[in-house]
Amino acid sequence: MNIQQLEYITAVDNFRHFVQAAEHCHVTQPTLSMMIRKLEEELDVKIFDRTKQPIIPTAIGRQIIDQGKVILREAGRLSEMARQYNGDLSGELKIGVIPTIAPYLLPHFVQAFIQQYPEIRLHISEMITERIVNELKTGNLDVGIVASLSDDPALQEISLYKERFYAYVSEKTMLYSKQYILPGDIEPNELWLLEEGHCFRTQIQKLCELSRNSTFGASFNYRSGSIETLMRMVDRNGGITILPELAVLELPEDRRKYIRKFKQPEPTREVCLAVNREQVKTRLIDVLKTSILANVPKQVA
Repeated sequence: MNIQQLEYITAVDNFRHFVQAAEHCHVTQPTLSMMIRKLEEELDVKIFDRTKQPIIPTAIGRQIIDQGKVILREAGRLSEMARQYNGDLSGELKIGVIPTIAPYLLPHFVQAFIQQYPEIRLHISEMITERIVNELKTGNLDVGIVASLSDDPALQEISLYKERFYAYVSEKTMLYSKQYILPGDIEPNELWLLEEGHCFRTQIQKLCELSRNSTFGASFNYRSGSIETLMRMVDRNGGITILPELAVLELPEDRRKYIRKFKQPEPTREVCLAVNREQVKTRLIDVLKTSILANVPKQVA
């Protein structure tokens, strides 16, 4: 049994096709099939049911593949530990970013990071907080960029910056005539929110003290995963939405007239890196943090 065979069975499980798995592993299909059969003979079990199309794992095959993934992750950790010891800033960094941070933060630092650390391959995906937490725990992500999480013993938070919340209000609302507003000034029926599952939605619900019994959405229910879409809804249909500070900094001058500050104490959120406490890519995560802080706008740094 060897690492290569575990990579092969994992690839077949992912693609459910021997030829595609072989192409992914950069070997011929006969070579891949032969190595998997040798593993099956050694273990004296059938890992895949080849009578099914697409190919599926057998019951015991499913257990072997899952354990193989654990072994592959641990083998990767050994290589990463050696790179860390040697001060090698190379390898891949898998990053999950929540959608209310990604479009406003990533353009500030990604290009500079790539130029400064060309040997580090960034793999960045947008996903909601719940999925980031799950992917960090399973080892499918190395780091998440999130709003501060509730305490989770499996994860560590590394603070980056705080950003204020602002109201984006239509000319049709009472709030447009105000210079500063209070959360209590916001009428729930005028508030456009992100769809369920976004932590930013939960923060705004708490800020504005919206309850499940609120009449918000009684006559019209619209779901969006995009802050930009919510701003356009305000522009065209009236109402209010809430923006994080980096989004406000991106607005052109003609749209800033719709921004209203909250009265002190201003509501904020803390943006941080979230990592599994057992991760070993400490140096790569350190340079990620340094790059973000060096390039994020000074208003929030």
